[in-house]
Amino acid sequence: MNETEDDDLAPEYPTRLIHAGVRGKYAQRYREGSNVVVIDPDLSKAFPDARTVNEALRALLALRGKAAEESH
Repeated sequence: MNETEDDDLAPEYPTRLIHAGVRGKYAQRYREGSNVVVIDPDLSKAFPDARTVNEALRALLALRGKAAEESH
């Protein structure tokens, strides 16, 4: 397979724009601004999206805070 067989871009796109990008240019910024945690499959069934995970973690923190207050 040559380059033209694999090329599915419209001819009006200038080649200079396609090859001008810098690989990984924003990778460090992305890593600093995101916090990705992989959960086990059984947990992903109970917590299918970020909203439910965040709600559960906030509830856990609230319970932990109440337990700490009661122990003093």
